[in-house]
Amino acid sequence: MNDLFDFFFKGNFFMKIVTLLYTLLLSWVMNGQVQEIPDYKPVDIKLHNEIVKMDSIYFNAYNTCDMKTQADILSEDIEFFHDMGGLSTSKSEIIAATKKNICNKVKRTLIEGSIEVYPINQYGAVQIGYHKFFNNQEPDAKSVPSKFIAIWKRENNKWQMTRIISLH
Repeated sequence: MNDLFDFFFKGNFFMKIVTLLYTLLLSWVMNGQVQEIPDYKPVDIKLHNEIVKMDSIYFNAYNTCDMKTQADILSEDIEFFHDMGGLSTSKSEIIAATKKNICNKVKRTLIEGSIEVYPINQYGAVQIGYHKFFNNQEPDAKSVPSKFIAIWKRENNKWQMTRIISLH
C-alpha cells in the first residue's frame, strides 16, 4: 500500500497530474467564455462608401496642406481626443496646429481595408480604422498602424467630423 501511495503522491508524478487537470479545467472554462469576433460587413454599403470618400477627401487635404478643405470638414463644435495630446475643442486651434506642425512634415496613409462604418440614427455615422503617419523630419522613425475613430454628422447634405479619437 505504501508503494502505491509513494507512486501517486511523492515526486513529480502527482504535480504533473494536478497541473494537467488544472489545465484541462481552465481550458474548458475559458472555451465557454471566448466569443469569436465576426468579420466586418457594412450594414449600409452606400454609407460606408460615403464615409470612406470623406476620409479620403479630408486626409488628402491634410497631406497637401489644404487648410480650407480641412476647416470645411471639421465641425465648429469639434472635439479632438488625442491619447498623447489630450482634448482639443477649438477648430481654429486645431487648424493652426495642423498648419504649424503637420504641413510639409507629416503624411497620413490609410491601412487599406481597415475602415468600418456604422450608422448613427438621425445623426450620421461612426468610422473606425487604422492608419499610419510618416514624419519626414524623422525619416528613420518607425511608423506603426494606429487606431482612429471619427464621428461624422450629416447636416444639410454635408458631412462634418464632430468627434475624433486618435490613438497611437
